[in-house]
Amino acid sequence: MRRKTRGALLNIALFCGVLLVILYLNGGGSASKSFAWRTIRYKFSSASVPKSRGICPGLADTPKPALVVARVEADRDTKWLDALGQKYHLCIYTADAPVDATSTSLQVPENRGHEAMAYLTFIIDNYKDLSFAGAVFVHGSRWSWHNDAPDYDNAALLAALNVSAALAPLGYHNLRCDWSASTCPASDQNAQGSLGTSINAMIEPWNQRLVSDAALPRALVALFGGTENQGQLLLGRNDAIRSQCCAQFVVSRESVWQHSREEYIALRQWLLDGSSVRVETLRQSNAAHPDDRIAGRILSYVWHILFLRAEETSADTLPNAMNGHIDLEKLNYLACPTAEECYCRLYGRCNLDRCTAGRCAGQYEIPPGFRLPADWAEKHS
Repeated sequence: MRRKTRGALLNIALFCGVLLVILYLNGGGSASKSFAWRTIRYKFSSASVPKSRGICPGLADTPKPALVVARVEADRDTKWLDALGQKYHLCIYTADAPVDATSTSLQVPENRGHEAMAYLTFIIDNYKDLSFAGAVFVHGSRWSWHNDAPDYDNAALLAALNVSAALAPLGYHNLRCDWSASTCPASDQNAQGSLGTSINAMIEPWNQRLVSDAALPRALVALFGGTENQGQLLLGRNDAIRSQCCAQFVVSRESVWQHSREEYIALRQWLLDGSSVRVETLRQSNAAHPDDRIAGRILSYVWHILFLRAEETSADTLPNAMNGHIDLEKLNYLACPTAEECYCRLYGRCNLDRCTAGRCAGQYEIPPGFRLPADWAEKHS
């Protein structure tokens, strides 16, 4: 075979190979955008579940919304929360505090999954006594890069938050309005189920964002699939879950009650089961990733799936939307309201200038390196 002929054939083969790769990367999306993510069906092997030690005293009798605070000792003092006690019923969980076997109040079974363990423990141990005014779930540090205010002050945000307005449309609302650091439509992030996400996670195993995104599709199958064939569970290669950053949100009692207490127990057990899983055997396990940063970030994609009002995200026309499936496009649209609408509804910052879909100028900027200066709290308190 002549050299020119061999060269031409090689070029054709390379072209065809590249074309196949492009078609593969851009194909493979789900034929259906309807997913069976209605009921937590995770099957855990433990014969018992943790005792109820997370009761929030006085919750059953309060007319106030609960403020559920997930903190660790490193968050330092809780004095910034005192003034908020006039507006909220405070339920403060310190995940790394020593266990008090004589108490059934405000304790978590294990320091796992970052804020998720406190959130789930509050729901499980106070399920019947949730306030009709709803609950706000936040982290324990007053000053943090992800708090959606020009000075990053969560005390000011929570003081301004209009809980009833936030809950009115959908029964759930993330506390962030700016889309930076989110996976809302303006994001250039790969779909979680894409080959690119999987490859990048293998190349950068230290990158918790990439690893958690790559782990999300299998985690959703483990959480919502159980052992039964419930319908489509796995994200296709082009299917992305859009959501706001950073696991701080407000939710109504009715939205929490869309799921049984047993479902929340199973979800928490998924976290706890991950404590004993080794990374090298993770593919053989349905439990959460042993790295808290990864497990917690996976759950940051799950809260709005659980709590957005079922009839609004339904892919079905059944009388009871909870019996149906979730429409991914509806879910993504509802998870990412425009920044302008969000600031006005949640915080009363209306008629803002220079707004795009995901940003209003002057309201929020990501600080350099996603970190506040060490003396920020001292200078701004």
